[in-house]
Amino acid sequence: MASTRLKYLSLGVLVFQTTSLVLTMRYSRTLQADGPRYLASSAVVVAEVMKIFTCVLLVFKEHSYSWRALNSILRQEIAHKPIETLKLAIPSGIYTLQNNLLYVALSNLDAATYQVTYQLKILTTALFSVSMLGRRLGVYQWLSLLILMAGVAFVQWPSESVAAPEKEAISAGSQFVGVAAVLVACCSSGFAGVYFEKILKESKQSVWVRNIQLGMFGLVFGLFGMMTYDGERVRESGMFQGYNTVTWAVVVLQALGGLVIAAVIKYADNILKGFATSLSIILSTLISYFWLQDFEPTGVFFVGAMLVITATFLYGYEGKPSPNPSRA
Repeated sequence: MASTRLKYLSLGVLVFQTTSLVLTMRYSRTLQADGPRYLASSAVVVAEVMKIFTCVLLVFKEHSYSWRALNSILRQEIAHKPIETLKLAIPSGIYTLQNNLLYVALSNLDAATYQVTYQLKILTTALFSVSMLGRRLGVYQWLSLLILMAGVAFVQWPSESVAAPEKEAISAGSQFVGVAAVLVACCSSGFAGVYFEKILKESKQSVWVRNIQLGMFGLVFGLFGMMTYDGERVRESGMFQGYNTVTWAVVVLQALGGLVIAAVIKYADNILKGFATSLSIILSTLISYFWLQDFEPTGVFFVGAMLVITATFLYGYEGKPSPNPSRA
């Protein structure tokens, strides 16, 4: 009974985090407000600081709230193992790029289209798992990947529009930028996720310590990106320009969302994760249409969304892909 409750709690958490982050980020990037809009690069930096702080607290709790133990573990696992720490620079840089790309994507795509298209990360993760971890995919997994690609193609199928040619051209340009950002984010998500999994399997470090290492590099890369692309605006109005309640909600969801998912994912099997993805797509579609009012659903979109949802369930049908016995 307790196990069932935990599963449903996990489902609720997964759906809430996935849906709320996308919708609040989209809302924050389209909200008409007085003054300058907040800088996406700044939000990425603040999220990394929040993530590091949270992970330090979790390590502190793991070691019975002992400052001496916390200091010892951080020095031993981070300062005294520079090579191990440097291994996290690659996925950290890619995650920082991915986080910035998500803001670009949701500035140019409605939440529903983004949610469906971003499921291509299943494809990229599967391909990187095969090539980097030596995993084997079953027939159902390969079939689901083909259905997934077909579904995303339907979602991106151009629809008939009665808008003025100038507005239509601007919309098409924004759509292209948004889709390009999502595709690059899917590739980076797949590679970084599999690379990080490989590192975790090869070491006995706490996942929270690894996340501190990721956050440290992420903070450096994020600051570099912010000063490179928005340095002049930061010097003029500060890095917290345009921040409001919605902005802080986006930052908190982005910083803590991944950590919350890491904590509950052990209670969620493949079917439950499929349900979470499906519910998230449906909720994003409904809220985009009725609340944000930036999305006009078409028959082709619904066909594509159903194919993507089907592919998500089908990919988890045989459970986890069987690993290659010869891999390390």
